Amino acid sequence: MTVTCVPNEDNPKRGGHGTSIFAQQSGSVFDEISRLCSYHDAVDLALGAPDLPTEKVIIEAAVEALRGGLNQYSDSWGDQRLRVAISEKVHHHLRVSVDPQTEITVTCGTTEAMINVVLSLLSPGDEVILFEPFYSSYIPVIALSRTTARYVQLYRPDWTFDEQELRAAFNDRTRAIVINTPSNPTGKVFNSEELRLIAELCREWDVISICDEVYEHMVYDGQEHRSMLQFGDLRERAIVLSGLSKTYSLTGWRVAYVIAPPELTKVIRVAHGYTTYCAPTPLQAAAICALHLPDSYYRKFCREMQTRRDRLLSILERCGFICFKPAGAFYLMTDIRDLGHSDDMEFAQFLIKEIGVAAMPGSSFYSNRSRGRGLVRFCFGKSEATLDAAEERLSRLMRRVT
Repeated sequence: MTVTCVPNEDNPKRGGHGTSIFAQQSGSVFDEISRLCSYHDAVDLALGAPDLPTEKVIIEAAVEALRGGLNQYSDSWGDQRLRVAISEKVHHHLRVSVDPQTEITVTCGTTEAMINVVLSLLSPGDEVILFEPFYSSYIPVIALSRTTARYVQLYRPDWTFDEQELRAAFNDRTRAIVINTPSNPTGKVFNSEELRLIAELCREWDVISICDEVYEHMVYDGQEHRSMLQFGDLRERAIVLSGLSKTYSLTGWRVAYVIAPPELTKVIRVAHGYTTYCAPTPLQAAAICALHLPDSYYRKFCREMQTRRDRLLSILERCGFICFKPAGAFYLMTDIRDLGHSDDMEFAQFLIKEIGVAAMPGSSFYSNRSRGRGLVRFCFGKSEATLDAAEERLSRLMRRVT
């Protein structure tokens, strides 16, 4: 995707509001679906916002931090104690050592982390490789840097890619590749062989890998999350983004982090200093508590998410959806064409207004929207009460199908 600025016809010397990058975007489908969902009081299975309870010990840590006076700026790079806790967690779960002083930057969510990375390391004329379908915020972020996205397709039903297509996407202008594992919206978990191939191509073409691993603790059916940090000879060009939003049900806290080699971290920290300066200080302090939760928390969390996945999968298949079983994250992509629908946006509106359940149109995750026209995405990272309500309402769709 290339963004072109066109002069304002009324005043060619000044660019009007229509020349800005965001003025040329079509607007957020997420916002539109969210407003429709609220207006029609629909059950929200569209947005990736878990309505699961947050561990009480984390909430108490936040209250204690607020009452303890931690209400001013923190170090721009992030609370030193939090950076140490992140380093310890990474070492415990991935068996990789990262330096909290020189390789970790705390940010206001992973989207801000991505913005910092892209704006600090990419230049106009560079190219970025994206696997498609992709998390939709990647596109406007890449547009900010005036770079061009090249797309490599993930093919249903297992969301695999073609090696030759991936190799063909690399060229002398390629500066970065974005790997989202586990993936939003597909739930794809990149395996070791796939990551080794990507690592090989990054070395060959001197390309940075930007790895969005915010769903790292949601991997099912005995599979394992692998990180680019675990490929030792790629560490000098591997950047990993993660955060607390999904794993600990803290999407409103906006506490995330970037792990990058020291030389890249220096530049990323400059960008972060000019965007948000620092993440919320008391919530950073409480985040330390979250990162110190025992292994039993992650095992229980993953088991419960897999149970929710299987439940929603069963509900949707009974309704007539063709479902693509996700290996990770908490999203489920479905094909709606057997239900007699071919337009995902129209179907999403119908589902909200007539059935009372919200889902995301699949075309919002594609550069060529026609590729996702027959798809919709559901989120199963929801409470049992929410899934109960969704099942009751979706029974109306079952009756229509039968």
